Amino acid sequence: MAKHRGDAGDITEAYYRGLMHSVGYRSADLAKPMIAVVNSFTEVNPGHAPLRELAARVKEGIWAAGGAPGEFNVPAPCDGMAQGPGQRYILPQRDLIAGSIEAMVAAHGFEGMVMLASCDKIIPGMLLAAARLDIPTVFITAGAMMPCRQGERQVVTSDLKEAIGQRRNQDIDQDTFLAWQESFCPTAGTCSMMGTANTMGCFLEAAGLAPFGSATMLTFAAAKVRQARDVGEAAVELVRRGVSFRSLLGPGSLANGVKYVSASGGSTNAVLHLMALARRLDLDMSLADFDRLQASVPVVAKFKPSSAYNLEDYHAAGGVPTLLKSIAKHLDLSAPLAMGGVLGEALAAAPEPDGQVIHRADAPLAQAGCFGMLYGSLAPDGAVVKKTGVEPSMMVHRGPAVVFDSEEDVRRFLMEKQVKPGSVLVVRHEGPKGGPGMRELSIPAAMLVGMGLHTSVAMVTDGRFSGATRGPCVGHVSPEAWEGGPLAYVQDGDEIAIDVPGGRLELLVPEEEMNRRRGGGLKRPEHPANGVLGAYRSGVAGAEDGAVWL
Repeated sequence: MAKHRGDAGDITEAYYRGLMHSVGYRSADLAKPMIAVVNSFTEVNPGHAPLRELAARVKEGIWAAGGAPGEFNVPAPCDGMAQGPGQRYILPQRDLIAGSIEAMVAAHGFEGMVMLASCDKIIPGMLLAAARLDIPTVFITAGAMMPCRQGERQVVTSDLKEAIGQRRNQDIDQDTFLAWQESFCPTAGTCSMMGTANTMGCFLEAAGLAPFGSATMLTFAAAKVRQARDVGEAAVELVRRGVSFRSLLGPGSLANGVKYVSASGGSTNAVLHLMALARRLDLDMSLADFDRLQASVPVVAKFKPSSAYNLEDYHAAGGVPTLLKSIAKHLDLSAPLAMGGVLGEALAAAPEPDGQVIHRADAPLAQAGCFGMLYGSLAPDGAVVKKTGVEPSMMVHRGPAVVFDSEEDVRRFLMEKQVKPGSVLVVRHEGPKGGPGMRELSIPAAMLVGMGLHTSVAMVTDGRFSGATRGPCVGHVSPEAWEGGPLAYVQDGDEIAIDVPGGRLELLVPEEEMNRRRGGGLKRPEHPANGVLGAYRSGVAGAEDGAVWL
């Protein structure tokens, strides 16, 4: 636990106290528990734009409970805005955010934290910092963006990505495309789909680290203001009770969170982030261990882009607690909640599943989790696919490889060439080291859907996919090509076999031929890595270990 620095009788703290007085804290304030308000507000990320005002409400709650808040900020990049070259800087920022929080909180001796975050790498970065610091911590997210109503349907950001493929095929005209571009994201808040942002925001609720409803309520709801004050008060209470972060997020709570993510059809990025978190918590979790946990629960809900339902629908149907109630027999109901009480008590008061947005466990959408972990000659250390986003006809697929050495290459191909149905697009050297940065191939994957090719063409990469990706897209192939994994030696025309139910990813090339290719040496493309990216390439672990860097 952090040392309280407000003791006026300790003359060695005079320098600290004098400087705190200079920024407006009174002597009486310094006698209170000092709570870090770790804010990721930014004007250029819709999921984080509301956090400036929300942080003010959190601080009101801290003051009201007898604490003293101190706010500081961390970066908050938007994955969607960083598509292309900027994507190389996204995953590295998870660990940079974690390191910056650890350094600031440890330097100033804060006694507790409220984490304000909404999006893909920011929540995981804050989780890694909380695990390292192990002081009382509560999370709150900004809430969901309002979906856009377009005639009879509701559309969200994933629909806009898929529209790129529709425009490429000239299924919509330019005026329509530009109108959609302006209207599909109608408010601030997290994108109203089950991408990585909401996967991780809802994980916080399921693991007991954020109040229920934090991620699923609309960002401009009045309830969000009240919730923020509650969170501020809860942080002070956790400090007074001496409740460390690891006592909240123990093995049972982490397992609950993993099972929740799987049962809700969550993002494949959660595999990376939760394995990294387990490692930071000193818990032994391999990819196979993660698979056993996620496969132990049925899938009882799916959201955009894998279904017609958005986050507003989810919230109205009861949200995270109702989904957890559906799979309660698989959970540790004694797991503690940061807001007070234990999980079982909260679920007893939750609404029953409606059978449409949230299904009952005895009438699920799918069995054995939403993810497929694939192994084989192309992925000796594993690969990941969101099997609940794959059309049944593509669960088993075999086809000739079309090989690309970067995301830019496959984007150009999709825009300029004819994609042959049945093929397997192999995008390599986009792993943690090879990219560097393990970019998500969100746009190419969405283009395939928009072009109507997700029912005939697969994509395989050592990079990542977005939580908003659907279709036969296999990512996280390990070892990555840059490190000499089999992906590095695939050639155009090689047959690749994908068997999602069987958990296999095979390169159908004789071993003698593979040995001949390896004998020719590893040929890496020109993927420069200067500055931060150079440091990242030199130190990051593989995807099978959560791509942990710092």
